Amino acid sequence: MHKSFADDFENFCQANDGPLPLLYRSKPGEWKCPFLSNSSDIRSDCLQYRKYEHGISIGILTSLKEYSEQLKDMVTFYLGCSFTFEKALQKAGIPIRNVEQKCNVSMYKTALPCCGTEYFHCNLIVTMRHIPKDKLKECVQITHPMKKSHGAPVHIGSSGLLGIKDLSSPEYGDAVQAHPGDVPVFWACGVTGIEAVINCKSPLAFTHSPGCMFITDLKVEDTAGNDKELPEVHCICQDPLHYSIASTAAVKKIRCLEDIIGIDPGNRGIKDLCCQDELLKACLSLSHAKSVLITTGFPTHFNYEPPEENDGPPGAIAMAAILKAMGKNVVIVTDQRALDLNKKIIKEAVEQEILETPIPVISYQSNSADSALQFLCEDGNPEKPRFNHLIAIERAGMAADGNYYNARKVNIKYLVDPIDELFLAAQTLPGITTTGIGDGGNELGMGKVKEAVKKHIKNGDVIACDVEADFAVIAGRKHVEDTTATSRSQWKNCKFGNGSGWSAIL
Repeated sequence: MHKSFADDFENFCQANDGPLPLLYRSKPGEWKCPFLSNSSDIRSDCLQYRKYEHGISIGILTSLKEYSEQLKDMVTFYLGCSFTFEKALQKAGIPIRNVEQKCNVSMYKTALPCCGTEYFHCNLIVTMRHIPKDKLKECVQITHPMKKSHGAPVHIGSSGLLGIKDLSSPEYGDAVQAHPGDVPVFWACGVTGIEAVINCKSPLAFTHSPGCMFITDLKVEDTAGNDKELPEVHCICQDPLHYSIASTAAVKKIRCLEDIIGIDPGNRGIKDLCCQDELLKACLSLSHAKSVLITTGFPTHFNYEPPEENDGPPGAIAMAAILKAMGKNVVIVTDQRALDLNKKIIKEAVEQEILETPIPVISYQSNSADSALQFLCEDGNPEKPRFNHLIAIERAGMAADGNYYNARKVNIKYLVDPIDELFLAAQTLPGITTTGIGDGGNELGMGKVKEAVKKHIKNGDVIACDVEADFAVIAGRKHVEDTTATSRSQWKNCKFGNGSGWSAIL
């Protein structure tokens, strides 16, 4: 590209180093790149080039030598490529389907915007490779250290979560056939730079033709970093299929927290409700969410007006504060009777600087059969959910008979709005996941463990919530400072560092 755009494109690369790992930036008119190859000539070392004028592709070329005069005022950017790690995957026994089928890798436009600069902006482009399910962990661990070749995948699972509608119609490259048991795995792609050049509409630019790469003298092993901490791969959803990646250290900390919150200080029997890694999966799922709806509300002291709340609202505010700090949109939905109470709590949280800005508090009423769908999705369109994740914390949940019970079997249905309908509707909406947090089995979301509630919790056969969440997080009701010596020791040994916000809030 012309030298007048070079500084801004370098900024664009630095802001989006996943798809655009910058290996070298040339000087204007510099055709050689000794740093990458001793005998290189960028005018002829790619099999094919594309020429762009004002963002429009006007031809495919096999050499740029006829443009040598124009190239004197142009700068070349050399970017890493995912082809680099294919040999490493094959060496580990992981099949590369596009190589087997003798075709180019599939490349797709996503709905995910890159960080824009003054002249350059575009959505992320990804490559996709079908990887056998039992090879996912090994595949991620091999590519993770290879940051100069895009590193670990950016997504594993359903293409729809990236905004890709049809895997059989890639924007670049070829469609590649999957084998039974394969999972689509997506890596950030350097063709993102081509999209940015197109959107820039500069008078003249040249790119490689996707799949026709510049080959360097560097060895594959030279492109790998020294990461000692290898990531793990966990399935967080089956429909749509979605895997997530987390460091071993983060997984260890979250599991430590899960042990701590599973302590049963009141001897209510919650130990028997705990399922391993529900907290981990909830945390990983939340990490992918852009917009989160939190609900709470479990009335106590019915002779008060309005009835006092249990310990849900403080937990909801704590989670909302962390989620907002991480750039996520957060809304709280609660019963009509508790709107003023929650608004006052939020106002005070802002005044005490627990929250930087107020959080919207709304109610939900069931007026028709599609009320929940209209509430959760724009214009009731399942393909346009307003929220990616629903959390219920200490929220009264509907029992099998349609009523709502406290631990003493008192029916409190008259105080509870039908927010359960949102969780039931979410079960039918791909792209929305749910978490229920509770300590007695009668809370919204605990339907996932209702058989254990009936068996191990007092009055469980009556009070057990019948509505499931994707993840049921069981948390004993006890302040950290009041925990046993054992749990205090566990907490201390977790050694929390930066990035453990998901663990801390749950």
